[in-house]
Amino acid sequence: MSERGDFDAVVTGDSARDLTENSDLAPTRSYEPVGSKLDDWWARVLRTPLRRKLWDWAAPTAVILLATVLRFWNLTQPHSLVFDETYYVKDSWTLMHLGYEAQWPAESDSFFNSGEVNGYSEAGSFVVHPPLGKWVISIGLAIFGAENSLGWRFSTAVFGILLVALTIVVARLLFKSTVIAAIAGGLLAIDGNAIVMSRVALLDGILTVFVMLGFTFLLLDRRQSKLRLLLWKKRRVEQGRTTDWGPALWWRPWLFAMGVSLGLASAVKWNGIYFLAIFAVYSLAVDAMARRREGVTFFATGTIVKQGPVSFLLTVPIALIAYLSTWVGWFATDRGYYRHWAEQAGNAWTGALSWVPLEWQSFWHYQASAYAYNVGLHQAHGYQANPLTWLLMIRPTSMYYQGSDFGQNGCDFTRCGESITGIANPFIWWGAVAAAVYLIYRLIRYRNWQSGAILIGIAAGYLPWLLYLDRTVFQFYTIVFEPFLVLALAYVLGLMLGKRTDEYWRRVGGIRLVAVILGMIVLVSAFFYPLWTGMQMPLWFIQLHYWLPTWI
Repeated sequence: MSERGDFDAVVTGDSARDLTENSDLAPTRSYEPVGSKLDDWWARVLRTPLRRKLWDWAAPTAVILLATVLRFWNLTQPHSLVFDETYYVKDSWTLMHLGYEAQWPAESDSFFNSGEVNGYSEAGSFVVHPPLGKWVISIGLAIFGAENSLGWRFSTAVFGILLVALTIVVARLLFKSTVIAAIAGGLLAIDGNAIVMSRVALLDGILTVFVMLGFTFLLLDRRQSKLRLLLWKKRRVEQGRTTDWGPALWWRPWLFAMGVSLGLASAVKWNGIYFLAIFAVYSLAVDAMARRREGVTFFATGTIVKQGPVSFLLTVPIALIAYLSTWVGWFATDRGYYRHWAEQAGNAWTGALSWVPLEWQSFWHYQASAYAYNVGLHQAHGYQANPLTWLLMIRPTSMYYQGSDFGQNGCDFTRCGESITGIANPFIWWGAVAAAVYLIYRLIRYRNWQSGAILIGIAAGYLPWLLYLDRTVFQFYTIVFEPFLVLALAYVLGLMLGKRTDEYWRRVGGIRLVAVILGMIVLVSAFFYPLWTGMQMPLWFIQLHYWLPTWI
């Protein structure tokens, strides 16, 4: 199997310069005969720079258009709040009108579904997630109104499309390959977990977009900081000066942008903080390895002592500012929950912290109360899924189900059902998990930086949840690291494809195998699509999708 990193050469026959862009992987031998007829044909198709540029844009565009159709088709159905839409849609509506989340009367969903959307009070409601995700949802409400279910889900659908686009961008940065970027984006475009989380007004898909945006900036910073380190060393050598400790690189706009993005991720759901912490540490590890390659004597100490504080200042303060900026509505109004907590008798801080303004004391109390609720949530739920089972997809989340008998709601069978269930495409999910396991081996065996970067994203999204095994959590939380799993699968599929310089049998066999795998994945997605979108189907057809008894 090839260890070369540029997978556009898989089918395009790139130049030798392109084939050696990734120096982390070893060169391959020459074989006779090599390649395939497909390689020869594809090389003729893309024989001019203009055609190559058109391909580089056309493939991602086609994938994004596919994602758009799958996410917007029949998005208004069902016209009823599903799962936690009951919280986030109504909170978004009051946030837009009042600047804070307000309380609703009991059993208000039926009234909201029927178009009576202004039945809220002006009393603040205790919500346990920061407001940015609900501000995003409110954009759709502002455009289409709360009476239209398209308004409820418009923003999450747009963010679901953005997530596919960002996955394509990240894959291109990792592999320098339009082929693998299109495969990665296409896998996410047709996966059930990603589709469902784009078609219901929940927060996790929005969180994932900011996480992937932060990861994109991290990769761009990696490339820029390596170049700046190289230029620094060149100047030092020309000046006859030593390179014992390495520089403190202050001009790192992409690292700064990462801090902003992950601060905004944390303003959607708090687990964005884990990505900020782990990505920041990863950036320092990358700095240390780059310094080592450039011959910096004390590369580890120099990274920690000189670059570490600088990187901290470039990420954490701006992330905090980004987070706080999303609470402007709570600060600017008077009726948000706990808004005047510190002004009540006996609540204000005393002693060394008594100087803190009362509104900031109230804000801190709100954050502490929300944190205590989040870590202490142990309410039993029929679809809760222990994080230890997530990678096996043991208990997907049913967001919505409505059954009908013959003659009801257009049912032409003895029994029909409409389902929105967050079952990922099993071939994509289980294949991606297996690919991630292989990347662990690949990282150890080849010190391959792409494997490490992908695994860091998976770890940041998954491992922190192992600290809360007794908390009520759900399988759909995995959307935050699913793009990284998909990148792992796309990477391994690229390795299966090989290169045009491989032996003929190896090359043709790889292309055929990947074509079969992708074809089966597409068929399985088509089979599951009705269960992801609430389409009415006969009950027997729905039951065919319960491949594990725990999926019911």
